Amino acid sequence: MKKAAMKTYTLDEMIDKHVGVRGTPRRDAFEHRLSMDLLGRTIRAVRKERNLTQEQLGEMVGVQKAQISKLENGANSATIDTILKVFSALRAEIQFNITFDQQTFSIPTRETSEESNLS
Repeated sequence: MKKAAMKTYTLDEMIDKHVGVRGTPRRDAFEHRLSMDLLGRTIRAVRKERNLTQEQLGEMVGVQKAQISKLENGANSATIDTILKVFSALRAEIQFNITFDQQTFSIPTRETSEESNLS
């Protein structure tokens, strides 16, 4: 007896099927949660690499330890300003790349520009 070939699916196909296609409210919420989780994990990893506590990082940024904890755990939606301050305190280079009609623009952040001017 010949076995039927097993159909394989891409990750995008599985997410489309089980979460919803791009642009739907459910998919947007899923991608936002995923982005916040990845952002939080990155912040935690770099903070630990720099041997900083959440409290120390919070003091450097001007927020409470609880906000750093929430950010690292993806439990809140921090403002772009707070995220930029956190990465600046961690001495991370931050750039935004925006693509319009296949043209990409790289925009350095204020903190990156200010630090470059200080050197």
